[in-house]
Amino acid sequence: MTTDPALILHRWLSPAYPVGAFAYSHGIEAAVAEGWIVDAVTAGDWITDVLTHGAGRNDAILLAAAFHAETSALPEIAELAMALAPSASRRLETEAQGAAFAATTAEIHGLTLPAMPYPVALGRAARLMGLPLDLTLRLFLMAFASTLTSAAIRLVPLGQTDGQRTLSGLEQLCETLAQEARSGDLDGLGSRAVLSDIAAMRQEALTTRIFRS
Repeated sequence: MTTDPALILHRWLSPAYPVGAFAYSHGIEAAVAEGWIVDAVTAGDWITDVLTHGAGRNDAILLAAAFHAETSALPEIAELAMALAPSASRRLETEAQGAAFAATTAEIHGLTLPAMPYPVALGRAARLMGLPLDLTLRLFLMAFASTLTSAAIRLVPLGQTDGQRTLSGLEQLCETLAQEARSGDLDGLGSRAVLSDIAAMRQEALTTRIFRS
């Protein structure tokens, strides 16, 4: 590979890559509607919990597992990823983004990459492209945190400076979670972000919605 792997990953995980991440709030829309997120502090705490105890941690493990796996093991990992989605909207979030990522990446890089849940597709693509797992995990987690923060900025609303302050405070957490997930041990999967899961379910019943999840 002649291109710096960091540049490829930044492109894959940037808002310009057509996975449609901007359309999903991961339940934050309902959390704001319910009054669970009201300011920069509660938004930061919410995103920290989702990363540490919910989809952030799980998706990092799934990404690493897909990176290490042989082709025959990918369907099982994909099935686990879908089973961990607690609501129809969260299932749509990982399924639709994964399909969009797989289609675009296969076309651009000439990879054989079937539609899979987003972290599984990203982990497989990183393996096929020979990209470093540690960097992939760190940037994936930071991109996920950025997507949630962007949703909070629009919904709470928060100022741009507060949003960047929140993201700055999450950098070390993303480093730590990436290190913990790098083995891809599927026995480590599990979620304790119950309120986030409830918010994802309630988001589907909101009278008016901006986001798909």
